[in-house]
Amino acid sequence: MKNILKERSYAFAIRVVKLYKYLCSEKREFVLSKQVLRSGTAVGALVHEAEFGQSKADFINKLSIALKEANETSYWLSLLKDTEYISHKMSQSIKNDSDELIKLLVSSIKTSKKNNRK
Repeated sequence: MKNILKERSYAFAIRVVKLYKYLCSEKREFVLSKQVLRSGTAVGALVHEAEFGQSKADFINKLSIALKEANETSYWLSLLKDTEYISHKMSQSIKNDSDELIKLLVSSIKTSKKNNRK
């Protein structure tokens, strides 16, 4: 079965790694880039980790942490745009992916909590 959240979070992590490489090599920016790298790649790692959670509660907890990391990544992306390290166009493209991930995570968490009550 296809896991959209897993696929999208992995693709997002790849984009974040490429952004990090760009920021370091082209912009010589090392502080904010490391923050966005950490939080942006953590999302996919936590989604993958949740897949083998010890319980439904553990699964929900891992996805909730992934949601926090996705939200933090969104913050760093906004900061990079507003400090002109990345263009508005570049920001919008990756921010759309970030927003989509946040929606998928919220939906997955809500569904899991609802199914957990049954």
